[in-house]
Amino acid sequence: MTTDEVRAFVEQWIDAWNKRDAEAVLAHFDDNVVFTSPTALAVVGVSTLHGKAAVRMYWSGALAHIRSLHFVLDRFTWDPTRRELAILYASEVNGEVKQVSEHLQFDTNGRVTRGEVFHGATRPPAAG
Repeated sequence: MTTDEVRAFVEQWIDAWNKRDAEAVLAHFDDNVVFTSPTALAVVGVSTLHGKAAVRMYWSGALAHIRSLHFVLDRFTWDPTRRELAILYASEVNGEVKQVSEHLQFDTNGRVTRGEVFHGATRPPAAG
């Protein structure tokens, strides 16, 4: 993906989240995606979700408890060699403001195969 394509993806991604449109987000996921979130443990009992159906179940449960949601892009970085996108947000969820970082790994067809989200902290940069 070019930088312009990545920026367009990020803007669509944030817009979908701000509209609470999980299906628009899931449309970018591979069916066998692996997604890790610390909040998933509280919602579904595991922090790593395997497959699009598991991610859909988690988000439908998590979004049901969210009264207000708003993300604003701080910055993003794209590593074309690893096909990894890191998005850093300023977020407001149910009145609580915190930093969120999302890390997405893409396959050669532009589908998300791995995702990680961190609330209140960012993941350290990958080694190498």
